[in-house]
Amino acid sequence: MQQDPSKDIALRIKYERESRGWSLAELAKRSDVSKAMISKIERQETSPTAALLGRLCGAFQLSLSTLLARAEQQQQRLLRQHQQAVWQDPQSGYIRTQISLAMDSPLELTKIELPPGAEVAFPAASVVFLRQVIWILQGCLSFVEGEALHHLHPGDSFTLGEPSGHVFRNDSQRPCEYLVAVVRQ
Repeated sequence: MQQDPSKDIALRIKYERESRGWSLAELAKRSDVSKAMISKIERQETSPTAALLGRLCGAFQLSLSTLLARAEQQQQRLLRQHQQAVWQDPQSGYIRTQISLAMDSPLELTKIELPPGAEVAFPAASVVFLRQVIWILQGCLSFVEGEALHHLHPGDSFTLGEPSGHVFRNDSQRPCEYLVAVVRQ
């Protein structure tokens, strides 16, 4: 049975902030997330959305996958399906399965299931230090990169360009499943 990592994520966010010597105000300034919201997350009073985690990770210069892996504190090379960290965005309902852990590797693999009609937006700051490739497993994805809209279908892959805000959107009536491969620069 896969566990909900919400408590571990909250503790990890607090650890990442404190290990940098940042106050709530400093993290709020760097991430464009309010002090009140960060405090609620750290106290486990609310679950952060994927977009909010993306902004916090951008401030920490971590990928979301790395933050989740650190929250899980798993160092295994073999991850059975039941051991893979699964997290659901409370806002969009998207489900993120961490396929690989990036504790000491620059490569991360994450499987995403985006429900019909859902979208998740990430600011440019969340990808400044990353190179990403999206590979569509099933369904269709509308991917917005800056001003450009790309319609991706099963088997299509897309390599992200220069850092810009981007949106993953499922305009269809079926779930969209895709793999995101990330390499830290």
